This record gives sequence, C-alpha cells and structure tokens, in this order.
Amino acid sequence: MTQRYGLGTLVRELVMVAVAVAFLFPAYVLVALSLKTPSEINEGGLGLPRELYLDNYPQAWLGATLGPALLNSVVITTTSILIIVLVGSLAAYYLSRVHSRLSYGMYILFLLGIVLPFQLALVPLYRLVYEAGLLGSYTSMVLFYVGLQMPFSIFLYTGFLRALPAEYAEAALVDGASQFQSFTRVVFPLLRPITGTVIILNAVAIWNDFLTPLLYLGGSSKETLPVVIYQFVGQYTASWGLVFASVVLATLPILLVFVVLQKYVIRGFASGLKG
Repeated sequence: MTQRYGLGTLVRELVMVAVAVAFLFPAYVLVALSLKTPSEINEGGLGLPRELYLDNYPQAWLGATLGPALLNSVVITTTSILIIVLVGSLAAYYLSRVHSRLSYGMYILFLLGIVLPFQLALVPLYRLVYEAGLLGSYTSMVLFYVGLQMPFSIFLYTGFLRALPAEYAEAALVDGASQFQSFTRVVFPLLRPITGTVIILNAVAIWNDFLTPLLYLGGSSKETLPVVIYQFVGQYTASWGLVFASVVLATLPILLVFVVLQKYVIRGFASGLKG
C-alpha cells in the first residue's frame, strides 16, 4: 500500500531542505570568497564571484607552507587511527566475548573515559609530556589521540560485536584456529562497517583538532594544518581570499575520506544498535 503525499510529508521535506541549506551555506561562503579577487571581497556581498580567481590557492599553499603541515597531519592522523583500530578492535573482542567481573569492570572504565572531559587533565598531561621530552614530536600527539579516542572506539566495537553471532568465531576455533587467528581471519573482516565508522569519526576529530597541537607542537616543525592556518590568519588578516583558500585546501583531504567512507557510518551505527 503506497503512502499518500500529504501536508505532513511536505512540511517534513521543507524542514529538511531548510536544514540542508543552513549546513551548506557556510561551505558556500567559504568557497565563493576563496575564488574572488581582493577588490571584489572588499566590496562585500556573498554572491558568486564575477570571474573565477584561482591565484588565491597557489599563494595560500606557498605562503602558509601547507605542504609540511599537511604531511604532519597525515602522519599523526593515520598512525593514531591504525593503533586505535588494531588495539580497540582486539580489546572490544575480549570485552564482548569474555563474561567476567574483570571484563565488565574494564568496560565500565572505558565508559568513564568517554564521560570525563580530557580538559581536566590538560595541565598534568602537558607536564608529563614535557618531562618525558616529547614536546614537538609525533609521539606525543599519537599517544594523546590514542588515549583520548580509544574509549569511544571500544564502545562502538563492543556494541557491534555483541550483535554479531559468536558462532562465526567458534567455528574457526573448532577447526583448530587460535583465538588470535579466529579474530584476524574471521571476526575482523566482519567488522568492516563499524571499522569505517571508527575511522571517519576519529579522522575528523583528530584532523580538525586545534588546541592540543597548539600546546604540544607550537613553534616546532611538526605543526599540523589547524595551527599553521591559525598563524597564517594572523599574518594575512587583510587578505581574506588567501585565508579562505587555505581553509578549503585543509578541508579537502578529510572531506575526501568522509565521502569514501560515509556509507559505513550509518551502517556501522545501525548494526551495533541491533544488540
């Protein structure tokens, strides 16, 4: 039986269109201003550029030295996510399959890591990193992000694994596989939807983080894109075309990752919520 198109459906569609416009408008302003000449920007207005002015992009790339900053962001984000996926999936496999007081207590401990704000430990963590001689290094950022994002990632993996039938892994164990072999060859390939969700959520959070790299990497050669763009804005507050172009360039890599993995986000949440 087909549902009739009524007033309620029209209202819902109009609301969704309004929400989409509200979310897309900042992106439109960002891209439009990055393609305008300095004189056209000074005239004001948010209309489309009269002609495409592409010189802002090479000038922003060279002026803000985005190349090294892009490499730093890629190294930190990629390394952190690899460790989060490997350790988080293994930990969640144990928590979801072993039913004991220890596993339950560890799961509650990870949940507390989601609830407690990391800002409470910001000063002690900075002092610890300073005394360890890790300021201005990739290691400090990777350790920080792995510790910060691990609880939420384990929470996602555990919810998905609890909804996954245990018979898959048990069949591998009956055939003579070890627990680790059962996980790597049977269980982990089945975690593809939730792994995509973990990757995209953590990638966006790590890539866009500004405060932590500013504290731990400020003034070093390992500064990430948000820190470099922040300093670039301070130097070129009169050249807004360059500023907007640099922001667009910094957004493109993570936007590409999101487009590739977006189908896994809803699929991963939906699969995990079944349990």
